[in-house]
Amino acid sequence: MISYLLRRLNLFVITMLVVTLGSFALIYLFPGDPLINLTGIAIKSPQHYARLAELHGFDGNVLQQYVIYLKHLWLGEWGVSASSGNPIMSEILLVLPASLELSIYAMVMSMLIGIPFGFWAGLRHRRGIDMGILSASVLGYSIPVFWLALLLILFFSLQLGWLPMSGRLSLLYDIPHYSGFILIDILHSDMTDKYDALNNAVRHMILPTLSIAIVTSTIVIRITRRSVADVMQSDYIKAAVARGLTRPQVIWRHGVRNTLLPILPQLVLQFTALLTNAMIVEVIFSWPGIGNWLMQAIYVQDFPAIRGGVLAVSTVVIIFTLCMDIILRIINPLKNRDIHGTI
Repeated sequence: MISYLLRRLNLFVITMLVVTLGSFALIYLFPGDPLINLTGIAIKSPQHYARLAELHGFDGNVLQQYVIYLKHLWLGEWGVSASSGNPIMSEILLVLPASLELSIYAMVMSMLIGIPFGFWAGLRHRRGIDMGILSASVLGYSIPVFWLALLLILFFSLQLGWLPMSGRLSLLYDIPHYSGFILIDILHSDMTDKYDALNNAVRHMILPTLSIAIVTSTIVIRITRRSVADVMQSDYIKAAVARGLTRPQVIWRHGVRNTLLPILPQLVLQFTALLTNAMIVEVIFSWPGIGNWLMQAIYVQDFPAIRGGVLAVSTVVIIFTLCMDIILRIINPLKNRDIHGTI
């Protein structure tokens, strides 16, 4: 296990070096002066420019600039936003929790929808129910997430008026920032109308979460269906049936465990696609996450913010994938080996 953790640590370091190298290259790929693209600071005089150039290693070669760039990243000095003048790191820490909150809730909802329907389809493999669920999942996967979000707004917000169409919370409530997760911040606050604010936040969260979860659940359905079908046709399931176990006993004692273990790593890989869909949905619902923040930076050509946002999202995906891979390895020691049935 220690050697496995060391290999994953080496992989993490190498991957992060590649990601930081790509973000560093952006300062030269963006139009304009590379030093301004890096810092976001408006140059006031030649002396000011010379001090910034010396501070960031622009009086040396590119390798020296990259080393100093890594040092500043480690210290949290990611530059300032060219549009707002605020430190990029502080702005990212404000908007990133909103995106993570939306992604986590959508992932949980997609698993609650996808795994039961996937099991149902897998247990009725190549029957009418299976074909119906599979067709619905293919249709749901084919719908662009932005179009689905607009349809949900049109139906539930504009026509029925059941749910709000934008924002994260009504302007009537002023929630102090604590964790960045709106539900946790509301519960942590000492406001008198806490539960009214909590209800308002949940109602704002339903449509964007549902927009992402519907698309992601179609992938979960297909992954679970395939795993259930393979497990139920395996030899150890046939042996359990031959021993006289009933079908429900076979499913709950042997089918569920052996089905979930292979699909968990594949479900983790869907987090990247889910986070991408969340960033798209944020723009449509005016959700104050990093996707909406990045889009605003693109509109105003805030190159330091774009660089910092891309680096932050990449880092979150890498860390999440690595941590989940380690957790799954602890849960399932047979991962990356021949998978045997548990009887």
